[in-house]
Amino acid sequence: MNAVVAESLKLKRSLSWVVVVLLPVVMVASGSIATLLDGRGLEDGWHTLWMRSMVFYGLFPLAVGIAILAALIWRVEHRGSNWNALMAGPTSSLRAVLAKAGAVAVLAALMQVIAVATVTALGTLAFGLPGALPAEYLGVSLLIVVACVPVAVLQSGLSMLLRSFAAPVAVAFLGAGVSALLLVGELDASVLVSPYGAVSRATQLGTGTFADTGDIALTTVSLIAVASLVQALVFAAASTTVLERSDTRT
Repeated sequence: MNAVVAESLKLKRSLSWVVVVLLPVVMVASGSIATLLDGRGLEDGWHTLWMRSMVFYGLFPLAVGIAILAALIWRVEHRGSNWNALMAGPTSSLRAVLAKAGAVAVLAALMQVIAVATVTALGTLAFGLPGALPAEYLGVSLLIVVACVPVAVLQSGLSMLLRSFAAPVAVAFLGAGVSALLLVGELDASVLVSPYGAVSRATQLGTGTFADTGDIALTTVSLIAVASLVQALVFAAASTTVLERSDTRT
């Protein structure tokens, strides 16, 4: 618990909040702005708005945003003697890994909350859509949050291992790129092997784009959720093992 509290305190003045707020707002709004500029209507109302807002966001920006958050959270540990303090402290490797990854996952969840709020605000204020965002997309958002967890754990592990800020972010960009190609190729099963693919697939759910049929099938939801859980456990175990074998730095 102390490790979790410590990470929460570190986030108060972190640049992470800039990413958490601006990334989803800019990415979601860009799809809507393009719609306004092109004079295109929302043929299916909320469904069309959700599709135009979330599809591109889920292909690249979301995973890269999580990578940036992880790099920011671990950056302080790579400065000065902070790494040695971490290694010599009373916090176990498992708790340190879970605290860092947990902080990243929470921030990723907040990004999704802001993304949903942005879609809702644009639909109501900019497009005058009737009613509220359908509940099915709130369920999809919950699945996206779950799918963000293994990405958060993996990127946290990479930022723990690599002192470079840019290298883990580059890995996320490449991983998201490969997953995007698999989605475009409609290789749905292969996508779930990668955490980047799983989170991208979750953002496509119900949109009818790429490999998605347009239906929110329980089978697909279950596959994404199970794949995300397994990947998160594997990455957490691997990160803990690496940290336990690490040493102080001079």
